Formats: sequence, C-alpha cells, structure tokens
Amino acid sequence: MTTHPDAPTTGGDAAAPGPSHRLDPAGGCPHASNARLLAQGAVAPVTLPGDVAGMAVLGHDALKEFLAHPDVAKNAEHFTDLREGRIPDGWPLKTFATVQGMTTADGADHRRLRSLMSKAFTARRVAELQPRIEALTLSLLDGLDAAAADGDGVADLRAHFALPLPMGVICELLGVDAEHHDRLHHLSNQIVATDIGPEEAMAANKEMVEVLGQVAASRAAEPGDDLTSALIAAREENGDRLGPHELLGTLMLTIIAGHETTLNLITNAVRALCTHRDQLALVQAGKATWSDVVEETLRWDSPVSYFPFRYPTRDLTLDGTTIPKGTPVLAGYSAAGRDPKAHGPEADRFDITRGTTRHLSLGHGAHFCMGAPLARMEATIALEQLFGRFPDLDLAVPEPELPRHASFVGNSVNRLPVRPHAGRSSAPRT
Repeated sequence: MTTHPDAPTTGGDAAAPGPSHRLDPAGGCPHASNARLLAQGAVAPVTLPGDVAGMAVLGHDALKEFLAHPDVAKNAEHFTDLREGRIPDGWPLKTFATVQGMTTADGADHRRLRSLMSKAFTARRVAELQPRIEALTLSLLDGLDAAAADGDGVADLRAHFALPLPMGVICELLGVDAEHHDRLHHLSNQIVATDIGPEEAMAANKEMVEVLGQVAASRAAEPGDDLTSALIAAREENGDRLGPHELLGTLMLTIIAGHETTLNLITNAVRALCTHRDQLALVQAGKATWSDVVEETLRWDSPVSYFPFRYPTRDLTLDGTTIPKGTPVLAGYSAAGRDPKAHGPEADRFDITRGTTRHLSLGHGAHFCMGAPLARMEATIALEQLFGRFPDLDLAVPEPELPRHASFVGNSVNRLPVRPHAGRSSAPRT
C-alpha cells in the first residue's frame, strides 16, 4: 500500500494536508472525531483499512462544492492505487470502487444508467407506493407489539420494524421474492462493513452476485411489473444499453442503498426522539411535523458517515487543501451535518424547529440520491405510525450502551431494544 504523499499545491494559498487520521474499521459513533477533524479544516487526509491513503471532505460548503465539481470522477479508472495494482482482492472497500452501476459511472454512462433507473422512482410511482407502505407499516407494528409481549415488554425495533419496512419496499420494487430478503440484508451488511476480512469480503460479494443472478433469472423467465424486469427488457431491446455485469451491479447498489440508508434513518430518528423527549412532545402537540423530524435527523445524525469514493481527475484545491489526482476521497456526510460554519454554534443540538434544514445527507449534484423522495416518505410514515401507536415508546437500555455498526460507512446502531409501552413516567434514556 502507499502512504499519503505530500500534496502539490495548485494555488498560492493551497497547503499540503496535515497528519493523516486513521479511520477505525470497527466504526463507532463518528461525531467526536468529526468535530476534532473539522476544527482543523474542511478537508482531512485519512488512512483507510490496509494502510491505503485517502482524503475525506468534512465541511458542508467544501463537500457541496466537491460533490458537484467537474474535475471529480466516480469511475475507479481514476483511482491510482487500484489502477496500478496496489489494492488487493478482498480489500473491504473494493466493492464500492469496482461494482458496475450508477455510483461508479460518469458522464454518458451515468446518464444512461440513471435514465433506466428513474422509471422506478418517478413522483407518480412513489406516490402510488404510499398505501402499500402504510399497510406494511401497520402490519410491522403488530409484529413489534407481539415481539415485545414475548420479550418481557422489550423488542428490537431495528429488527422488527426499521429493517423489514424499507427492505420490503425496495424488494417489491425490484421484484425480489421474500425468501431472499434476510439473506440479502446479511450480505449487504457484510459488503458495507469495514472491519471484515479479505476472505469474508470476497465470499459476501460472490454470494450477493449469485443471489441476484437467481433474481434476474427468475424475472427473465417470468417478467413482472417490477424494475428488474424492466431493466432486463431494456437490455434485450438494445444490447449495448445495459450489460450483464451492469444489471447485477445496479441491483446490488439499489438493494444496499435502498434499504440500508432508510433503515439507519428510521433507527437514528427513533433514538433521537427517545433521548430528546421535548422534541417528541413538539410533534405530538402539532407544533412540528414528522417531516421536520426526518430532515433534522438527516442533518444531525446522517444515515451515512463516510461514503466511498470519488477521485479528482487533477490535483484539486478545496478550501485551501490540495487533494492529489487519483486519491480515493470519502464524502463525510455526518461531519458536514454538524459543521458549525454551516449550521451555527449549536450545530450539535437536535432541534426540529430550526426551520429550513440545509444538509447533504442524500447527496448533491449529478449523483443526488434518486430514492430520496421514497426514503423520506417511508421514514415519515414509519415515525408517524410508530409514535401514534406507541406514544410512550422509549429505549430499553441507555443510548450510549447501544452496539454500533462495525463500519465507518453506515452510521447507526446494530440493535435498538425498546419498550413500546414504557409509560410516560419512565425516565428518558440518555
């Protein structure tokens, strides 16, 4: 692996980056380290697993500029260490660089793939999903209540509610049979994990491709009114539009992004409300909306912490720091969400009344999250129905004791034990 080179400057006030911050593969809560890095600047050198040199863009304004910069690419042909053979198979972040799909495409390729996918996420199609999302939510709340009854009043909200809701919706969109849901979530977790070993990483990717190959074969044999069938049909009508690897890569990315982000969003919002009962009371009194909760959660505790990768196609100076050409760069969404320069001196305070919330948690520029309206709708319905059914719901363990994701990509906890019928006399969890 390479160590971080001294970065050449491209302007009179550009500077070489300072000491590199080693990202913890085990993940954990990112906010304390984000604050320390932000105090030093909007752009920071980082050391990725395997001693791979990278950079992270943390400041809100710098990240917004970077995400839309014309000299920043997504295609891994611009990743110098990978192109020159210094990244081994089994590197835990390699899938983010090499999978073929929208998130690794630029220019005409990106527009072609995005055009194919956009048919599933039109405003009309998303609106048509609302009754199904509401019905699924009601059913899952019944399951959560039953799980709590079997568990002495405690149930894992993440496993019984926050996960199966977005997983069910995205798999229904794609035409994925229910028998695959649990396995696909397990494999998604392994793919986004940053503490996974090389053999496990390669095995997870191999199995994910195999499962999605089965899904594609099933839909090819029996087409339905789903996105996978539509993508296959488009490929057959014009063979150069979507190749086999692009089809599987697109399915993989859609499943991971389509449920992991919303899963974390719902989980983080429930955690925030349970530890800020005054904010929950505002919504319950009609002084704020559930949409306000969703937007403030996206800003305050982004579902994604550091998202891989983008690559400058030339030495790029950003907020006075030079990022060398070909460096793998992480988008620091959780850091940007609490940047005091963008959100004021109380940026680290959860406040659903702060008004228009500027955040970048769903991206910016050409790669803005296509599923953003769907994610917002799912989370809003989930929270409104959850606290409508269980207004006194509270955490069953203190918030700091919740086990964190073993990843610096996803930002959330692995389990969320709650008491749906906690009672208003219960002390808030902190």
